[in-house]
Amino acid sequence: MNDSIASSLLPGLALALWLLAPAAGAQNIYKCPQAGGGVAYTDHPCADGKGQLLHQADDSEVIDRYLRLGQHDLARQYAHARHLDALYEERVAAYRQAQEDAEQRRYDEALAAQQREDAARRQAQLDQEAERNQLQVENDTLRQQNDQYREALSQPVDDYAPLYWGAPAPPYRHRPHDHDGDHGHRWTPPPPPTYQPCTQLAGGRVQC
Repeated sequence: MNDSIASSLLPGLALALWLLAPAAGAQNIYKCPQAGGGVAYTDHPCADGKGQLLHQADDSEVIDRYLRLGQHDLARQYAHARHLDALYEERVAAYRQAQEDAEQRRYDEALAAQQREDAARRQAQLDQEAERNQLQVENDTLRQQNDQYREALSQPVDDYAPLYWGAPAPPYRHRPHDHDGDHGHRWTPPPPPTYQPCTQLAGGRVQC
């Protein structure tokens, strides 16, 4: 964008911003030339009297501006001096309605914020309750497993086992018969098994 285009657009942008300003609607707007070719926008007449009136504030705008500023007495005096009592009552009613609408919006926003806060608090409570229930289930499961483990350890386990566990059994002795010619010898049973101590391991296992 070159300087000529920018210089041609700036006055229009300044005027638009001025007209959109909340307080500008109740003011006269003058376009005043400045030294060096510039312009200025003001709510007062130009000093040299060469300015241009761009916006003429009407009575409704002036009364509304007084009401917005809280200067109700000045608004009444302005209307009464110009015999605009009916217009004043109309603008006061519109102002009060706008105030009620703004108050209702603030109330609705506060209520919605409170409802969101309450919902977030309830959700947090539900999450905490679910977490406590999960921890309780896990604790109950671990407690049950520990009880089973202690019960397994409390079962009686033989401290001794035969020596020939895992080894070949001793040979069986047959009883001799009388006709074998082995006179005076009787059959004797095998010796009793020999035991060795065993070690009890975790989980109810035994090592011998």
